[in-house]
Amino acid sequence: MATQTEQRGDAQSGRKLKREVSTVGLLFFSLGSIIGSGWLFGALYASQVAGPAAIISWIIGGLVMVILALVHAELGGMYPVAGGSARYPHFAFGSMAGFAIGWIVWLGSVTVAPIEVLAVTTYLVQWFPWMMISQGGTEVLTGLGILFSVFLMAVFTIINVLGVASLAKSNNVIMIWKIAIPFLAVIVLIAVAFHPSNFTAEGGFAPFGITGILSALGVGGIVFAYQGFEQAIQLGGETHNPGRNIPLAVIGSMAVGFVLYIGLQFAFLGALRPSELTDGWANISFPADAGPFAGIATVVGVGWLASLIYIDAMVSPGGTGLIYIGASSRLSFALGRNHYIPHQFGYLTEQGTPIVSIIASFLIGCIAFLPFPAWSALVEFIISATVMGYAAVPLAFGAMRRQEPDHPRPFRLPAGEVVAIAAFVVANLIIYWTGWDVLWRLFIAIAVGFVLLGIGRIVNPSEFVPSLDWRSSSWLWPYFVGMGILSYLSPTDFGGIGVLPFGIDIVVVAAFSVAVYYYAMYVRLAPEEVREHVAIARAEAQEEEGISI
Repeated sequence: MATQTEQRGDAQSGRKLKREVSTVGLLFFSLGSIIGSGWLFGALYASQVAGPAAIISWIIGGLVMVILALVHAELGGMYPVAGGSARYPHFAFGSMAGFAIGWIVWLGSVTVAPIEVLAVTTYLVQWFPWMMISQGGTEVLTGLGILFSVFLMAVFTIINVLGVASLAKSNNVIMIWKIAIPFLAVIVLIAVAFHPSNFTAEGGFAPFGITGILSALGVGGIVFAYQGFEQAIQLGGETHNPGRNIPLAVIGSMAVGFVLYIGLQFAFLGALRPSELTDGWANISFPADAGPFAGIATVVGVGWLASLIYIDAMVSPGGTGLIYIGASSRLSFALGRNHYIPHQFGYLTEQGTPIVSIIASFLIGCIAFLPFPAWSALVEFIISATVMGYAAVPLAFGAMRRQEPDHPRPFRLPAGEVVAIAAFVVANLIIYWTGWDVLWRLFIAIAVGFVLLGIGRIVNPSEFVPSLDWRSSSWLWPYFVGMGILSYLSPTDFGGIGVLPFGIDIVVVAAFSVAVYYYAMYVRLAPEEVREHVAIARAEAQEEEGISI
């Protein structure tokens, strides 16, 4: 059998991912992913779950995601390869872990474009009511609504097929608008309608207690709103000077998102009319089912702002959906290049576009409209998949600190071991708080991935099929099983059967996480095995414009 380094010879000679994304372009990819439909709905849903204490939820969520972003930033600077989140566990723990985490990250990524399209369609219902129909109190797509949504997905796909330069230019134009409108909404609403009494109304500042504050991270869509910083990493193989650009984009996008979302929640809470709270925080609504910020702007008499928000309801989610079609295709491209799935997914056109992966992202995204026809139905699934993918990166970080201690690190995270452990713990807590009802569905999707892994090992040429590295990936099984058991035993507020009391469960999840972390460090690949895996990525990077990693 050929060595893994030799196996990459199936790549098309001379066909490369183009390094055409600037520093600003990479920053805008991450920031454009963070500012999507989350800003349009997040403040309302978080308020319904946590009341005024939703501000605390946004602060906690922001700090958690910043910790995860810092870990990503070091690895992104070290290894600027396309679909980086799918490859770091592969470098550190081998093929089985690389595939499992790559598949989970892909699940979270490929379903974001459909949810952003659903956000656009939800706002368009104001003018085109035939797009959605109410079923059991939830607005779901009609047949014509699905056709329109598929059309929007096709537009995003065409732009991506044209290449990363077209994608970056399109996103840069959209980002000017996407940043301006939510910040304008914060300023205007605070200036024209602010009621300090709202922060202690209807049960006080925290009417649903600490469980409401923590539940808002998942149910309120807070983590969903913050996610997206990693898009700079997924496109890291397509920028010049990635060692500088990737950390700047990751950290910079999170800083802007943190300030923006806390400002939006503060403005939303203050702008509500006291009369709108008489039925309690859980029952906030707006006339004619208007979106939260457009509804508030209309009620307080700034109709021009409402009009801008309605326009942004198409621009912001549309821009994010555009990015995620590209990002998810880079992930499946990476899975194909690693020969986890049929190697055709690693095919590049002469223009350097991963066209098979882009088309696959389009098709799977369209299928998602059928089982998840409403915006709210997809949010928690995306959170659980995305954060489980995030959780593996601190493990890879800790392993690579041990395996490659002398590798150049353009950005070196201070107190890296402590931060990595903290990042793994908080990621697992977020997964735990999304609830058992969401997590068991994710485990089914993961099982489907392993079926595809088996198919890939059958259809790929035998000389290209990688070793599965069972020992170094053995931490996966206690991790998956343990998280499932803990979630099932969780308090009823989190969808469990109530065996673990609140407070003690946090300690148990943290202790479990630390145990898994150190077990993963124990079974990690040997340094020479890591060098073999990284050699493949180094060869790709040198082939793609001569950049070394």
